[in-house]
Amino acid sequence: MSLKRWADNGWLRPHKTSAKEVAGLLAIVERDLVDAEGEISAAWRFGIAYNAALKLCTILLHASGPSVPCSTTERLRHCHWFWGNERKDDADYLETCRTKRNAAEYEMAGVATEKDAKELVEFVKDLREDVLNWLNKHHTELMPRKAK
Repeated sequence: MSLKRWADNGWLRPHKTSAKEVAGLLAIVERDLVDAEGEISAAWRFGIAYNAALKLCTILLHASGPSVPCSTTERLRHCHWFWGNERKDDADYLETCRTKRNAAEYEMAGVATEKDAKELVEFVKDLREDVLNWLNKHHTELMPRKAK
């Protein structure tokens, strides 16, 4: 389903973002990436890295205008719309991460491994670069000063 159809159905509401808002979200991403490489359990590092991915997807949505009044799951799934089908695997990966993060946080210990945490941190670093490149190409007015 396209963002236009979501808007037509009333599932999106207009949102005008700013460079300040984007900078604030990017600051959370930076903080989370530092924390996700800290000396805490793999499950917490995984969850923190997942939060950073969510913030990057939120930046994409806000920069495009709409705000999605729905779950974290939907925000992550919409992330691939900005790049088309070539990023569908990334959206699927983030959905898998969401499920694993929820299981690790609410159901049992040991769900997210060291390998899982490191892999997600690297994914988020790559996604951050892609988001910054997209912003620089499509919304330079939203780019933080030091990231331009």
